Amino acid sequence: MNGQSRIRILALNEHAADAVEHVVTLDNDADPFAHSDSIAHADRVELNFPNFTDGRAFSQAYLIRRRLGFKGDLRATGDVLADQLIQMERTGFSSAVLSEGVDPADAHRQLERFAAFYQGDVVRDAPFRTGQESLAE
Repeated sequence: MNGQSRIRILALNEHAADAVEHVVTLDNDADPFAHSDSIAHADRVELNFPNFTDGRAFSQAYLIRRRLGFKGDLRATGDVLADQLIQMERTGFSSAVLSEGVDPADAHRQLERFAAFYQGDVVRDAPFRTGQESLAE
């Protein structure tokens, strides 16, 4: 999408085999700023979705990417469904571990549903902005 790499979709077994040295795992009620030192030194930060109706990890992801400037792998774990992937990608997740029973082919099709967005997100500014305008104009 627009030359950007897409969110990496993993099955549970791929997640288990994807070992890195420094992983920070946060519950969805944790304050990312309280863990900023750990996050700054992490290779991967894992945020948990205890069920698909609890979206607090979306806010955590946004804060970790935008406010804390984390550049590593930001991974969604827990109850991850295919229809959440676009929003996960737009809020800063770089990988997601699908819940058991979710078809990876469905997840990939979900990502291809929208070619572009009018609104900016964590990774991209809004397409109509060139960086020269100010909100006051």
